[in-house]
Amino acid sequence: MNNAIFYEDNTFEELQLSAQIKRAIDDMGFISPTPIQSRAIPMIREGKDIIGRSQTGTGKTMAFAIPAIEMIQALKDKSHVSAIIMLPTRELAIQCCAEIRKLTRYCESIRPVEVYGGAPMDRQITRLKRANIVIGTPGRIMDHMRRKTLRLDHVRLAVLDEADEMLSMGFKEDMETILRETPQDRQTVLFSATMPPAIMSITEEFQKNPVVIETDNKKLTLDNIRQTYVNVPMGRKTDALKLLLYYFDPNRSIVFCNTKKMAEEIAVALSRDGLQAEALHGDLKQSQRNTVMEKFRCGATPILVATDVAARGIDVNDVEFVFNYDIPQNNEYYVHRIGRTGRIGKEGNSITICSGRRQVFELLEIIKRLKASIEQIDIPTGDDINYHISEKNINYVEDALGGTIHERYKNMVNLLLSEGYSLYDIAAAALQMHFAEKEIKVTDIQTDKKQYGKNGITDFSKIMLNIGRASHVAPNHIVASITERSLLHGKDIGKIEIYDDCSIVSIPSASVEDVLDVMHGAKVCGRPVRTTLYENPRRPSKSRSPRSSGADGKKSRDNSKTPKTVKTHKRSAKRHG
Repeated sequence: MNNAIFYEDNTFEELQLSAQIKRAIDDMGFISPTPIQSRAIPMIREGKDIIGRSQTGTGKTMAFAIPAIEMIQALKDKSHVSAIIMLPTRELAIQCCAEIRKLTRYCESIRPVEVYGGAPMDRQITRLKRANIVIGTPGRIMDHMRRKTLRLDHVRLAVLDEADEMLSMGFKEDMETILRETPQDRQTVLFSATMPPAIMSITEEFQKNPVVIETDNKKLTLDNIRQTYVNVPMGRKTDALKLLLYYFDPNRSIVFCNTKKMAEEIAVALSRDGLQAEALHGDLKQSQRNTVMEKFRCGATPILVATDVAARGIDVNDVEFVFNYDIPQNNEYYVHRIGRTGRIGKEGNSITICSGRRQVFELLEIIKRLKASIEQIDIPTGDDINYHISEKNINYVEDALGGTIHERYKNMVNLLLSEGYSLYDIAAAALQMHFAEKEIKVTDIQTDKKQYGKNGITDFSKIMLNIGRASHVAPNHIVASITERSLLHGKDIGKIEIYDDCSIVSIPSASVEDVLDVMHGAKVCGRPVRTTLYENPRRPSKSRSPRSSGADGKKSRDNSKTPKTVKTHKRSAKRHG
């Protein structure tokens, strides 16, 4: 294998594109090629086998599509399939074919056809009879080969896009079978973000002296993206997501979840609050997936809630925000997710929603491995959101003032003035009538950093958990349960008293409501517990004295003055001590 080759970035003029393709690119709004395009196109034109190491979102499709189109244009006989392009998902096949159609808008005799599972076979068979470029998933390509509705004996160029992902989805044997059915003297182009051993075995068998073309994948993907995160109490992630969407109000955004069930639940929860969202996951039928993606592309659905597998087919260039509702499974998933924004040189934003220190540490470990940087931001409040809405409304009114105001509205103002109303009150009433329904009423999420991770908290309240020594609970079990779900640190938690059937825990007063909220439905020692405010307690079990500990689990004696509300409890503890 040859060493990697790097080229200086070119302009499209320097790539000497045909007039038809250059005109199509101008229509698509591209000004200059991306690094992978400027480096790969000349090499593929020369007939070399290529290994392109580049992430999604760097313009790979045009990098192999332009040489493929030029190759077919140069053929005298354009009646056979001369180029075959394999991709891992149906969505990517659809989008790749759509991109090629845009590039061939002014080209004659170029007939691309996409083939993928879940679509009517008879329609694909009809279109394949005239195709000279086939774009599809390995499984459906194999189906057509078995039916003899697709012949590959005239293929001059074979492209494997996102080859590592196709391997991870179990397409290795299909990919190898398809390549073996093509002529041995064909040109093979492979694009992959990573180079696992299985990819190397494919290149060794099916490529001839391939040239490796590398781009700085992580730099290209991450440089234009502002990476941030928020840390919210357990159980408040959905509320935090809504606040972030209200505040930033992106025209188009993607929310990533780790499971299909969660994606569906989040989409329903957002829609219930008037935020237009739809879920995209593997359980949807192909027709449903197509509908969801089309509505997202055209802006009818501004929020897409997707799983990682489904996201492999998302290729939209103007996604403003990516929200990680769940922590990505690894750094590869993280890069792929946030790479949906900040594409083709545009600026993007990613916000990861963490809940508790454990998730924050998981995220920071990913960032550390990527050698990237990330900053923590505050959750916007209701006041923040309505302030932003007011700013937009003012701009809206200013635009109206800069235009033509109809005479009848001026007459209405004059009539109201004659009746004694002031211009100030008239204007305020008009604004209220127009904008009042658009105001958003939200519940703020309390994440006051001054209450967490610091010593010297003196204002405590007490909560009671209906679990105690009879269930073999220890102070560390209680501390772990509370800190995992809330923003409290172990050292923030005060005295813990454990009785036979209940436990009393001192919590910073400013955090009591949040802790009661996040402990709803919680388990301690594998048992569901009920957590209540300790104001008018019942008498704890008399069988044994309480085991009193600090948050570190060490036994301690509390000689401080007992609040009036726990007087009965204190007497009981002394009498049976």
